[in-house]
Amino acid sequence: MRKSGILLAVSSLPNKYGIGCFSKEAYDFVDYLVSAGQSIWQILPLGPTGYGDSPYQSFSTFAGNPYFIDLEELIKDGLLTVKECEKTIPSGDGRYADYEHIYKTRFKLLKTAYKRFCEAFPATDTSAGKRNSGSVKKTSVTTDYDSYPDFCKSNSDWLDDYALYMSIKDSLGGKSFFEWSDALRFRRKAALDKARRELSAEIGFYKFIQFLFFYQWKKLKKYANDKGVSILGDIPIYVALDSADTWSHPELFQFDSKGFPLGVAGCPPDYFSATGQLWGNPLYDWEYHAKTGFDWWMKRLAHCFEIYDSVRIDHFRGFDEYYFVPWKDKTAEFGHWVKGPGYALFEKMHEKMGKKPVVAEDLGFLTKTVKRLVKRTGYPGMKILEFAFDSDTKCEYLPHNYTSNCVVYTGTHDNDTVLGWYKSLTPKRRKFVRDYLGIKSARELNWDMIRLAERSVADTVVIPLQDVLGLGSEGRMNTPSTLGFNWQWRVLPGELTKESSDKLKNICETYDRA
Repeated sequence: MRKSGILLAVSSLPNKYGIGCFSKEAYDFVDYLVSAGQSIWQILPLGPTGYGDSPYQSFSTFAGNPYFIDLEELIKDGLLTVKECEKTIPSGDGRYADYEHIYKTRFKLLKTAYKRFCEAFPATDTSAGKRNSGSVKKTSVTTDYDSYPDFCKSNSDWLDDYALYMSIKDSLGGKSFFEWSDALRFRRKAALDKARRELSAEIGFYKFIQFLFFYQWKKLKKYANDKGVSILGDIPIYVALDSADTWSHPELFQFDSKGFPLGVAGCPPDYFSATGQLWGNPLYDWEYHAKTGFDWWMKRLAHCFEIYDSVRIDHFRGFDEYYFVPWKDKTAEFGHWVKGPGYALFEKMHEKMGKKPVVAEDLGFLTKTVKRLVKRTGYPGMKILEFAFDSDTKCEYLPHNYTSNCVVYTGTHDNDTVLGWYKSLTPKRRKFVRDYLGIKSARELNWDMIRLAERSVADTVVIPLQDVLGLGSEGRMNTPSTLGFNWQWRVLPGELTKESSDKLKNICETYDRA
């Protein structure tokens, strides 16, 4: 079946409180997808963002981002007031998320909501999610708070460690766990028991906001699924160095006897970066994972398929070979490639879960062994049209070289928009683009590129919303290897027009994707 979808981060949805969330605007976007003949909503990772606001550097690979909790739902439930929420509305037109403002205001609001929850559901042990028989005395409650204890119990294998980790981190001013006392850093029982007692209210808070996140997300996902829209999630191959995952399970990673990484992840120097990219993520101890039957990875993937319909796995090359950069190196120049787990991990996944819908992010320089791995899994790889005009007509990203088992994009969250990209090209490459598209003018280049993707033989097409809206570089989501103005772009109210949805639907109907 030929399919088409749109890439849009949840954070990019319009909303007056400063960042996109699971609010009415998210449901409106699903309706927009339906009206545009789309059947896929691809999102970015949903985890809580840390330093740099990147969804690919999260404090937990299992937890959800508290910023995505819809405040209006909490107002309906009587846990917050309109006045309290409106005090936190940031200034500006809402085009770009102000993470600093949200960080300073959102947690205070959510803690107020948690306090009122505890008053309405008198807790005998807030950190364990237990409660007495009290209830929120509201007739318009939208959330099944009775399911909170069950949520805590069924997710305890990751939730307990995450809530404790975040509570300790907060109590120490946000310090990385590498700077904690040895007793806490190395999880000595007496120190953890003491922390659980002293931080029980904070632990309960972190569990409660995870309950809200997943309750609201699953409701939104059901709405999308009922409308015929599937969710394509995104799973980074690595976890953040300072995360609940590394703190609670150091045995999963390549750490030395003092608990520091032997090496970290990155990629070598190339055309785009003379010193390579130093990502800084801890590297997996794949030998240990193999001995456990990849148990942690099976739990991680099972969790993903519970909250998404299909999954894009980032940096798929890392399963074949991963780039090892010595710990404390300032650049990625002196790293080396090391053999990864290969097909064994996916063989175990197929054994445990059956065939699951996965998209392999197979971009960048690919060796023969990587290509063999992708082919053996059967997963579709990615084709990026913005990469197609760098060389000649033999380029694998040009549509006449595709096979059907792929997902084609005009660009990704790491690329400039189509219009911004075209503006940066040399005159020679611009001519190549126009000649290939068969156009004399680039006046509607975004639609010409969308049409090129949709009429290709690829089974699936995904278009960043910025290209549907015809935005220039001001709509770029991320510029790799830079800090600052990333992950902030948002849709403005009124930009999702009937004109654009009708135009996209017409193209998809023409090429049998609607």
